[in-house]
Amino acid sequence: MTGIAIGMLVAALLPLVATIAAKAGGKGFDNDEPRAWLVRQEGWRARANAAQQNLFESLPFFFAAVLFALYRQADPGPLAVLMAAWVVARLVYIACYVAGRGTLRSLVWLAALLINIAILFSA
Repeated sequence: MTGIAIGMLVAALLPLVATIAAKAGGKGFDNDEPRAWLVRQEGWRARANAAQQNLFESLPFFFAAVLFALYRQADPGPLAVLMAAWVVARLVYIACYVAGRGTLRSLVWLAALLINIAILFSA
């Protein structure tokens, strides 16, 4: 079960990867009003911020799928592998988003969604 807990923690922290990418080294960053500053960003910083928002949007389904699988007594080993695959897909998603690779990003998003569905029905 430790692997499951670590997987859930890593998933919860994924938006921070995109957030740090969007904010790190940005000129004039205002920590008193970071959202207003982020709205004014363009290029890869704006895309990193959009990736962050999408990551937050994807977490409820991920957590619900994992919890439902556990409720249905899914085998923790394969469940942890699926969770790790989802995390890796979402990391690739961040990279594709920041790099401006829209089509590839959408395909990776779809892969993560399918992995999430597999998690849901893993029990």
